[in-house]
Amino acid sequence: MPDRLDQVFAALADPTRRAILGMLLEDDMAVTDVAAPFSMSLAAVSKHLGILAACGLISQERRGRVKWCRLEPDALRSASVWMQSFGQFEPVNLDDFERFLAAELAAAETDDGN
Repeated sequence: MPDRLDQVFAALADPTRRAILGMLLEDDMAVTDVAAPFSMSLAAVSKHLGILAACGLISQERRGRVKWCRLEPDALRSASVWMQSFGQFEPVNLDDFERFLAAELAAAETDDGN
């Protein structure tokens, strides 16, 4: 379990991968559609998708010549349970947690720039 949890948190640490997960909340998407909003190569997006798939956050399926991505929300359950143990078993609001992490990363980048 700790190895899987480490993989999930490592995957969630990247803003591109969090954005991809947000996109997949809406519906399954073809890899090319996932890549469209990002200013990076299809190969780079595919690498992000591979990391998300390796830790179980998404699944990928080939339909004809198109590879589709699907969110696997149960993969976040172990991370949520782990985080709840620090909040005296109160539910963790993942949106608030993401905002906190974004603020911390922005503060760290500002500190590095000085």
